Amino acid sequence: MSEHSADLAQNIRKAAAQLGFAAIGFSAPVPQPLAIQRATAMVHEHRNGEMHYLESRMEERADPSLLLPSLQTIISTAISYNYPLKRQSGFPKISKYALIDDYHTVLKSQLEKLLAEIETLVGEPLQARITVDSAPLLEKNWAEEAGIGKTGKNTLLKVPSAGTSLFLGEILLDKAIPSSKFTLPNYCGSCDECLTHCPTGALMEPGKIDASKCISYLTTELKREFTEEEAAMIGDWMFGCDLCQEVCPYNQHTTITASGAFRVREELVNISTERVLKLTRSEFRKLFYGTPIFRIGLRRLKRNARAVANNLEKAEKI
Repeated sequence: MSEHSADLAQNIRKAAAQLGFAAIGFSAPVPQPLAIQRATAMVHEHRNGEMHYLESRMEERADPSLLLPSLQTIISTAISYNYPLKRQSGFPKISKYALIDDYHTVLKSQLEKLLAEIETLVGEPLQARITVDSAPLLEKNWAEEAGIGKTGKNTLLKVPSAGTSLFLGEILLDKAIPSSKFTLPNYCGSCDECLTHCPTGALMEPGKIDASKCISYLTTELKREFTEEEAAMIGDWMFGCDLCQEVCPYNQHTTITASGAFRVREELVNISTERVLKLTRSEFRKLFYGTPIFRIGLRRLKRNARAVANNLEKAEKI
């Protein structure tokens, strides 16, 4: 590694820290056969539910240079949304990531600023592509390759000092930056808390998930109406699910907290199912615009609210 390359990587890390990123790393776009094998197995075993986009563009997942022909480095980043939250019992739960401004918009903006900093550091414009869930890229795999984290038993990336409450984003770059890959420890050890507490059995075994049974999938990705079984499965979660993160001991000792780029929508934290079910389209837009919840639309949010209201009513009678 040249002194110039080392200085560049270090200066990029400093710029990323100033922009609020919890972690950043660099990897070369080399073949990742095991990652592709896992992605293909999920589709072949029908564990992707209605997420049919996971079935396509496998060539690009296997070869990210198809996304940027001049690609030399994948910059992987993680930004935290770990913030304190006080939920009241008897109200529907919304995942923490959905109670803040939509991460697609916020993280893309931060990555654009980071790219501008990188171009300033190298003294010339670069060929680049920014991705935030917007390209067929195996994000967790490249994050591991860059040495910023390790995938846990709950299938989420664990980053030292930051835990799992993270959004991932990448910059594909035509500039060679030395790889920061190094072997991280298995942070899970013998702990099986996430597997034990997953109420639907979506976490089949360490590191393997059946998304079609995941509460987060059911409430955010599934477009049709629930079956009776699915409606019962979501419990009191109206959007998303944080259970496998909440029970994770590693997340109890994080020191990196939410980036200041995110604004918590306090008015949504303890919103009632009754209020949601009475919302008009204009009221829905006013309340949820700019959050991940807005993406599923009012019909699906009310579908979720009806199921949660029924589940809460049944729970009160027990």
